[in-house]
Amino acid sequence: MIRVLFVCLGNICRSPMAEAVFRDMLVKANLTKLIEVDSGGIGGWHVGKIPHQGTRDILDQQNISYIGMKARQVSKKDWDDFNYIIAMDDQNIKDLQNINSQNTDIVVAKLMDFVEDAKEREVPDPYYTGKFDYTYELVMEGCSKLLSYIREKHNI
Repeated sequence: MIRVLFVCLGNICRSPMAEAVFRDMLVKANLTKLIEVDSGGIGGWHVGKIPHQGTRDILDQQNISYIGMKARQVSKKDWDDFNYIIAMDDQNIKDLQNINSQNTDIVVAKLMDFVEDAKEREVPDPYYTGKFDYTYELVMEGCSKLLSYIREKHNI
């Protein structure tokens, strides 16, 4: 089983959006028995909360389920449980390195690293920008490219 963890600051906007989008892609590609997905936040302020209303609104518009998703905080144990830890921005990467920089057997990267000639290198936080539509556009592109990368790397 290949396991992917999406990470953002609080796990209520970007990373749950990426989790829901990626899960939807896995269902449509019939890959749910081969790839699992989860999300987590650097901070613990929102632990146990459902995704932000803006994230829920855009996912509802796209008919993408987020049922059962609740915010959780990233822990050092995640490096043992996941093959890919995918962050939304440079600060997330720095914070992840502070949590655990020991395990080099897994891929720790930004979502937009998988997009050639990406118009953004980071996924801006809509909690501050209010631009959930733009975040969704970037997340869709990044998740699509990440899934292609994983399929190619693991021959699935």
